[in-house]
Amino acid sequence: MTESNRSYSQEFKPEMLRLLETSSKSAAQIERELGIGSGCVSYWKRKQAKEGEQALPGHGRLTSKQECFRQLERENEIRRQERDILIKAVAIFSQPSR
Repeated sequence: MTESNRSYSQEFKPEMLRLLETSSKSAAQIERELGIGSGCVSYWKRKQAKEGEQALPGHGRLTSKQECFRQLERENEIRRQERDILIKAVAIFSQPSR
């Protein structure tokens, strides 16, 4: 049996945390009743307590810090490729002509 990774909206996660706080049900009960993956609600609760509002972006979105880091990594890779091309060009043009 294969399990697919589900993604939940940005509005859904805080709503589930509010439901957990206001109801007398456990996180496991809420997950079973709503068909949410096992441990998700507890994970969201810990993550929100640690990171605050930006902790639950939803739909696989990255937090602003993660997005910035990803963009910087992309730019760094482009710079490496440009540098490698220049190194190869210098090597080609610095060979003595025959």
